[in-house]
Amino acid sequence: MCGRLPAAAGGRHLIEDTRDKLGKAKAVSPAGVTASAQLPGHPADDTTDGLSNRYWAVPRSGASVTYTFSKPFRLVDLIITNGASKAAEKYGLQGRALRMDMEVTAQDGQVHRKAINLSDKPGPQTIPVGISDARTIRLTLGAPAGLTRGRHIALAEVEFFQRA
Repeated sequence: MCGRLPAAAGGRHLIEDTRDKLGKAKAVSPAGVTASAQLPGHPADDTTDGLSNRYWAVPRSGASVTYTFSKPFRLVDLIITNGASKAAEKYGLQGRALRMDMEVTAQDGQVHRKAINLSDKPGPQTIPVGISDARTIRLTLGAPAGLTRGRHIALAEVEFFQRA
């Protein structure tokens, strides 16, 4: 098929995408959060605490955080608050990832991958996704900015939204 979706799959994708856009989204919280690395005082759980003045910190690019959910859901959007804070005066105090590789594993084991490019600015950034039956979501940090001696990579908050 040369990279094209079968007609049925393409039609289903169009229907789900339309439902995502017309429906309302509601927040969904992970049941668990684990990380490949974290610095003392800055655990990965800080990315889901609802506060953007605390953050997960890692020493270098390539670290990942994995979110596990208690039941599968339609992942409509992701909101990422990058850096040490959404406040402009604190945002640049630490490094931040300008690229994240997202890997979503569905209930049936199928893996969906998406590269996320972030702006180097404070505040939340919405990423439209549209993946059904998500069970785990892994974000791998890359392309660091502001990572100089004595600094680390910071990720303030990650929020997940499902179709209501």
